[in-house]
Order: sequence, then structure tokens, then C-alpha cells
Amino acid sequence: MNVILVSNRFAKARSITLRSSHLMLAALLAFGLLLASAFAVQYAIARFQPDALSAEMRAWLANVQAEGKLKQQFYLREGLDTMAARLGQMQAQLVRLNALGARLAKLGGIKPQEFNFDELPPQGGPYMPAQQDISLDGMNRQLSELSALLSDRNDKLLALETMLMQVRLDKKMIAAVSPISEGWSSSNFGWRLDPFTGKNAMHEGVDFVVPEGTPIMAAASGIVVFSGYHEQYGNMLEVDHGHDIVTRYAHASRLLVKIGQIVRRGEEIAKAGSTGRSTGNHMHFEVRYKGIAQNPDRLLSSAAG
Repeated sequence: MNVILVSNRFAKARSITLRSSHLMLAALLAFGLLLASAFAVQYAIARFQPDALSAEMRAWLANVQAEGKLKQQFYLREGLDTMAARLGQMQAQLVRLNALGARLAKLGGIKPQEFNFDELPPQGGPYMPAQQDISLDGMNRQLSELSALLSDRNDKLLALETMLMQVRLDKKMIAAVSPISEGWSSSNFGWRLDPFTGKNAMHEGVDFVVPEGTPIMAAASGIVVFSGYHEQYGNMLEVDHGHDIVTRYAHASRLLVKIGQIVRRGEEIAKAGSTGRSTGNHMHFEVRYKGIAQNPDRLLSSAAG
């Protein structure tokens, strides 16, 4: 199709060639404008004159609204489930903190009625409402921050508990001697590279390198509460000294005392060896207070002093 344009502004007539693609594009544009106009009219009717809608249009709008509500309820339920799981984790953390707080109060000599962890602390003050309601995302963010804060407080309280236990151990320190009269320490208490795996691991005692058969002596007087073979420690002895203090002697080649036997400080109780999880002849010595490993150097240094 050719369109000829004639105007006084042009020196000569001009022609424009319209191809089929141009006509199709124009038709699609016109159809799109028609649909937009129809939707705009329908929206105006639905917004301002809902009674003028046809029954089919009302049913369609009702279906759209119902689907929207279902999706909204689904997303809300998912968010509530996530929040419920986080609240459950935080409740478990609070239970652990309550138990830890009760232990700390007992270790510190605080009366239970002064710090009752089973009751909420009294609260009060004027009511100052927030300017706007908190969103679901905002609630999740606050729950995450509170969970991280609880974990941090739990770690710090555990460190405080260890310090308080060390103080009580110092007060109840027993008269002791070194379990080995001769030999040198090859591995101290603390973190080290495990000799079998090569990975970082906690070493809960002190190792003394001595020849096989070297006498092992009781570090302090007490009663034997374990005498036998252990998969990790090999031939092992445990001596209870009272005050919740237990010493452990491991990897022995031979045990000389039995369960229930009373031993005196400096008495020979075993022979050194390399049984259990061991790379060579040595004696592994531990000190435990209420079942928790302590640095044996504290006991041995007090004995040397």
C-alpha cells in the first residue's frame, strides 16, 4: 500500500509505502489499546460500581481474590512455621541457660532465692506503643539476633563456670606428688595435633615419656575406683581423692592395685607401658574435677612448691 502526502510545505509530493508487517503491527497495537481500555473500564466498574458487573465477571473476580488469599495464607503459614522452629530452639537455649545459671549461683555461693531462674523477672513502666507494626521479616531478623545473643551468653557463662570451678579446685587442692619420679613431659594439657589423625584435638592430660616398667605412683591418697582395660586408655587406674577430685593413670603395662583398695600418696600403683591408643612407652596423667578435665600442672606445681 502506497500513501501519497501532498502539502504546501513540500516542494513535491511524497509517498510512504506500508508493508504487511506495518499493518500487522498497527493492528496489534490497536488491539492492545482496545484490551487495555476494556480492562480499565472493567476495573472502574468493579471499583466504583460493583453492582453493574455481570455474573461471569463477578465469579472470575471472586476466584482471583480467593486464589490470592490462599497464596497469602500459605506464605504466612510458612513464615509462622519457621518462627515456631526458631522459638523452639530459643526455648531449648533458655532451658540450658537456666540450668547453667543455677549451677553458677551454687558455685558462687549465692542463695537460690536471690536468683530464681524458674520465674520471670518483674517488669513495668508506661505504655509507649510503636509507631508501626513489625513485619514478618523484621520479626525473623529479631529472632535471629536474639538466638545469636543467647548462644554468645551461653559460651561466656560456660567460660565463667570453668573459672569458678578452677577457683573451687584451688581451694580444695590436695597434697600431691608427681606420679613419675623420673622422665620428661612430651605433651602438655590443651589443644594439639592428634598423633593418629593429624587433626587438632583436645589433650586432657600430661604425657610423661618413660621406659616400660617405670613405677607409677599415686599422686595423692585416695581410693581406687577403676582398675582395668580401656579401649582408648589401655590399662588404666582412677583414684578418687574426695572433694570431687579424681586422678587418672593410663597406658600402663601392669596394674598393681584393685578397685576399692586404699592407696597412699607416693605408693606404687602401676608400671608404665604402651597399651591402648598409644604410640610408645609413656604414662598419661589426668586430673578431673566433677568429671571435667583440669590442667594437671596446677596440681603438680602445688606439689613442687
